[in-house]
Amino acid sequence: MPIKIYDSVKKKKVDFIPLNPPEIRMYICGPTVYDDSHLGHARSAIVFDLWRRVLAENGYKVLFAKNFTDIDDKIINKSLQSGLSIENITQHYTQKYLEEMEALGVIRADIEPKATESLESIFAMIQQLLQKGFAYRAANDDIYLSVKKDLEYGSLSGRDAELETQSRIQDSQQKKDSKDFALWKSYKGEGDIGYESPFGKGRPGWHIECSAMIKKHLAYAGEYAIDIHGGGADLLFPHHENEASQTRCADNQKIAKYWIHNGFVTINGEKMAKSLGNSFFIKDALKNYDGEILRFYLLSTHYRIGLNFSEEDLLSSKKRLDKIYRLKKRISPIQGIEEKGCSKFKAMLLEALGDDLNISKALSVVDEFVSKANETLDNKQAKEIPAIAGGLAIIQRLLGIGGKDAFAYFQLGISREQKVVIESLIQKRLEAKLQKDFKQADAIRLELSSMGIQIMDTLSGSVWEKI
Repeated sequence: MPIKIYDSVKKKKVDFIPLNPPEIRMYICGPTVYDDSHLGHARSAIVFDLWRRVLAENGYKVLFAKNFTDIDDKIINKSLQSGLSIENITQHYTQKYLEEMEALGVIRADIEPKATESLESIFAMIQQLLQKGFAYRAANDDIYLSVKKDLEYGSLSGRDAELETQSRIQDSQQKKDSKDFALWKSYKGEGDIGYESPFGKGRPGWHIECSAMIKKHLAYAGEYAIDIHGGGADLLFPHHENEASQTRCADNQKIAKYWIHNGFVTINGEKMAKSLGNSFFIKDALKNYDGEILRFYLLSTHYRIGLNFSEEDLLSSKKRLDKIYRLKKRISPIQGIEEKGCSKFKAMLLEALGDDLNISKALSVVDEFVSKANETLDNKQAKEIPAIAGGLAIIQRLLGIGGKDAFAYFQLGISREQKVVIESLIQKRLEAKLQKDFKQADAIRLELSSMGIQIMDTLSGSVWEKI
């Protein structure tokens, strides 16, 4: 199935042609692990998880890497403020991120490089840049890349380097040009952290780690290092521009053939960011909503479009997901799965997603499948049940939704203690019915209804769900 990608550099949709089919090498910029992750991180992770699933379903073997930045000014500041060690902070937030990604149904990366584990590769790339004359050592022993020496600087983002500055004012006096960016930051004494290196004690700049990690774990020889590089739209400049510059100058190679960037998440029209004080942490969202419900909401808007977070929209999105689970409930317990009968449905879904993740079209295909499947069941065509189960399996594999037990899904948000009370009342209602005390049975049904619980009597017993 042909795949089209909106390339952030070309600013248009292009045909996706892998460098070395059927293999695809893909690198996504991961979190800086100094604090809880917010919904912006969640959206980016879900977007590239969806790309990964779509490429795999099209028969490609995807080698997927996502880094963790565990050397950074923000981490140092957190350590100084909290009194905790750098290692305690980074390990804690790395583990939390991984747990939250699992809750959101994001498949774990094949490679998860960390800055602290990539120092030798970082040293080697900085030495290359120094030797080739693209980098220089400042008077305070910081090392910078000279932007003016890279004639192609700005070709990635389309921004004019003359109009941009790369760092804070207090750093500019150490540079030959205010637009130059740090490859290495020398150790500044107490309150700083440092690692021994060929350049003296210090630590790498932010941008160099991704170039070095890609070279170490993924890079092909040739014009391009990898097939796809991605991240949030805020990374296009300066982070990705600087990555591209480093790789181009060090290895005379383009870092990626295709660039993909996802849109921002906003709250009340403002970009979500910790610095603005409007971060909606994933951990807070997961207290109120199951990870799959959150996932479905975040992927329901096209990935390049900004998403203004709204609980009203989230609840509306959940109703669409409910329909998938109501269908699954109708055929539970699933006795057999047959995907061969769903070839047309799968082809339509892949066609929509293969068009730069046209999620709106893809979800309309899913809606039509659910509607037709319900019609089939209404007409009591039991022989079609395995094919319906097959369609649900395709949805689960491609979109990462619909994998829960259908009955448990409609009980989400009910605590273990509440479930004990509900089950006890249902049992009392059953006993009342057996004793033909229908008045008591109706009273218990009303009591459960007042608790937001709906009972359905089936041939195999009473089942319940949260209204």
